[in-house]
Amino acid sequence: MTQKLALVTGGLHRVGAAISARLAREGYALALHKRSAAEADAVLTDALAETGALAHRFAADLADPAAVDALLPAVIAKFGRAPDLLVNNAAHFAEGDWTDLSAAALAEMMQINHHAPVMLAKALVAASEGKRPAVVHIVDQRVLNPVPDQIAYSLSKQALWQATATLAVAFGNRARVNAVAPGLTMATGDYSAAQVDRLAARMPLGALPTPGQIADAVVYLARAEAVTGQTIFVDGGAHLAPLGRDFVALERD
Repeated sequence: MTQKLALVTGGLHRVGAAISARLAREGYALALHKRSAAEADAVLTDALAETGALAHRFAADLADPAAVDALLPAVIAKFGRAPDLLVNNAAHFAEGDWTDLSAAALAEMMQINHHAPVMLAKALVAASEGKRPAVVHIVDQRVLNPVPDQIAYSLSKQALWQATATLAVAFGNRARVNAVAPGLTMATGDYSAAQVDRLAARMPLGALPTPGQIADAVVYLARAEAVTGQTIFVDGGAHLAPLGRDFVALERD
């Protein structure tokens, strides 16, 4: 197989689907991870239909270290070689401040949001046989200006952000490791449309990022052969103006 190959965790839905769709249009074959068998978002199914990109789905619960260890070997068995690009997009999210924090909840969050990405990156580099793959972690703009909200999630994303530069140094010329830090991108039902508009107006750019713009940053880092250990903030400038709270707590109706 001579086509470029990307493994995208959480690659079937939301921002992950947009990243996968963009990579399909960039000529990648896709190893699409999801925790369970599920239908892909329309943005991805449309891209696969238009491009005819080779794609295969892999189910793995990243909360299970054994499932993490089995994921890359399954991809290699299916495609015949290791990926050229690993996008660690899958993440677990939960509400709660420091008073709600428990050791069990933190351990689960760290396993999914930090340990699994690190172990997948390690496995990829070990299996790459002289090639230099690219690893892109999807983190969060809050890593630069911490907030007290969703404390376990925040801590896990900060850990993955710090791992970006550390892994870049550790892997040296065997891999490039970078990160993309989005801001509020695809608002959930917890937000009203008016609230989202007010939040966008608070950004230095007066706008929130789109999934496609996050995908643009991933593609750039996949190509940028002289770049490692870097983080691109795709957040409308949110990291330049500390907000003090998570987006959902601001500009409420």
